[in-house]
Amino acid sequence: MKTAVVILNWNGKQLLEKFIPSIVKYSNLPNIEIIVADNASTDNSVNFIQKNYPSIQIIQNKKNGGYAKGYNDALQHVNADIFALVNSDIEVTEGWLNPIISTFKKEPETAIIQPKILDYKNKSKFEYAGAAGGFIDKFGYPYCRGRIFNNLETDTAQFNDVTEIFWASGACFFIRSKVYHELNGFDETYFAHQEEIDLCWRAKNLQKTIKYVGSSTVYHVGGATLKEASPRKTFLNFRNSLFTLAKNLPSSKIFLIIFSRLILDGITGVKFLFELRPIHTFAIIKAHFSFYYYLPKMLKKRKQIHPKNNYYTIKSIVWEHFILKKKTFNEL
Repeated sequence: MKTAVVILNWNGKQLLEKFIPSIVKYSNLPNIEIIVADNASTDNSVNFIQKNYPSIQIIQNKKNGGYAKGYNDALQHVNADIFALVNSDIEVTEGWLNPIISTFKKEPETAIIQPKILDYKNKSKFEYAGAAGGFIDKFGYPYCRGRIFNNLETDTAQFNDVTEIFWASGACFFIRSKVYHELNGFDETYFAHQEEIDLCWRAKNLQKTIKYVGSSTVYHVGGATLKEASPRKTFLNFRNSLFTLAKNLPSSKIFLIIFSRLILDGITGVKFLFELRPIHTFAIIKAHFSFYYYLPKMLKKRKQIHPKNNYYTIKSIVWEHFILKKKTFNEL
């Protein structure tokens, strides 16, 4: 089973210097190829790889199309059974590939896998972007085993299992190449953020299985491209979440759920005002207008998806966390 470890890079020479060594050291297995997909960097990223890691293949994209287009463009040129999409700010550990490849071999119905993702800056904690596997509530708000909103759990081996999840983190995302192509890759309208949730939901609509494998561990810096406090990140997260709902919600629920989300987003915008963060309020307003602009395009894509009803187990993670004060996944 040939596996391509593909690292998307944009002006990330410092990240490559720091994290490529662990990937090279712990990916030295038969049928493993390491590739850097460069999104038209203007720093010395490409020269650094060519000089220091001549065995690593480099695919140079013509423009910076973000995460979605960056991978879509690069993976056209990659021949492998499994694509391992790895952020440039990921440190991998010894044996990280073995349990994941083994799961793919034993379970032909499993299409997508995520490892355990811990915080590089505090390695006892789960990391925001994925933690121990993702889910969404009725209104499309994402949460994870090990992470509910900004509450990060300590890793005490409570999620060392192998289990089915709803979405896998794009920070370290394994997918069968045939499934990736069947789904036509990521939706490039997203640019970045939450495109992996959309792709996983589309996979679920085709009855594909998505797994978390807790015996594989990686460490993620998080926010290395867009910081948590970035209004651009707020804009992308709010807009792209609405994109995902418009494309994937069951027809019987689409109007009510999206209307409810718009109201909830408005409440969040008011909250940002009271917190003296008006730039994020403005980012939500921009996100809504961008959503309206692209809505006809999203509804057209929806016709090719065939949404299913069974997409959530928790009605409102907002209610569970902020009103009922539940802070850990196992309390839900």
